Amino acid sequence: MAKERGSAIIAMALLLCFLLHSETTHAATFKVGDDDGWRFGVSDWPNGKSFKAGDILEFVYSRANHNVAVVDKDGHDSCTVSDNAAVFQTGDDKITLAKGENYFICGFPGHCASGMSLSITAA
Repeated sequence: MAKERGSAIIAMALLLCFLLHSETTHAATFKVGDDDGWRFGVSDWPNGKSFKAGDILEFVYSRANHNVAVVDKDGHDSCTVSDNAAVFQTGDDKITLAKGENYFICGFPGHCASGMSLSITAA
């Protein structure tokens, strides 16, 4: 009986390890703009890609010239960063996608209107 209990504990531990590992392998990391990074004209970069909630977008850019603001649809469409928007400025920001629509713009004046904006739907 003790041998059976030990086998069951080992089986449960292995199952738990498998589940934890499989949970973390579902997320993918995407470098926004690929090798060119977060830049002007990046709006079409998501075309042809599939995103899931939990995937990570990595924004790489010159922090002296750009930033990344997480905005809502209105902010995206009007190129406006609200006072409560999360604004990243490190030059290498990793942002996890939420399920549904995710919107990002560069908050520097004129940059969003020049194509530094993204709209990404995560399944």
